[in-house]
Amino acid sequence: MDQTVHRQMGIELFNLTWDLMEKPDRTQAETDRMINAAHASRYHWEIASEAVNIARGEWQISRVYSVVGRAEPCLYHAERCLQVTLENNLVDFDLAFAYEAMARACHPAGDPMETARFMTLAEDAGGKIQSQEDRDYFFRELNTIEAEPD
Repeated sequence: MDQTVHRQMGIELFNLTWDLMEKPDRTQAETDRMINAAHASRYHWEIASEAVNIARGEWQISRVYSVVGRAEPCLYHAERCLQVTLENNLVDFDLAFAYEAMARACHPAGDPMETARFMTLAEDAGGKIQSQEDRDYFFRELNTIEAEPD
């Protein structure tokens, strides 16, 4: 497969994962497909793209595990997202969402101090997002963390 095919697969699988995440009446088979699609998307991004797409793929995998209530893989992929983000000096939207992923992962992992720390980092980074539309979207997403059950 050439890089163009890997890139297209990364996009299609990312979008499929997002559609399944937002589906309120998802079946178990669809949940399994969502998890597998997120990992497959991340794989294709690694081959075809740049660090920003790898970080976003790790973010999406972490979010998927948050949605299905699996704290350990959620935290692992949030940590990978943050690591790739920091190692590659990604800023703006990507830095804010890396901190959001960590806050979202620490919450179900039962670590209120780390949740609070990463919420603060996320809020600070989110306030620096250049695009007002992206900034508004980020804070809507960040505010859903508190609404999630422990």
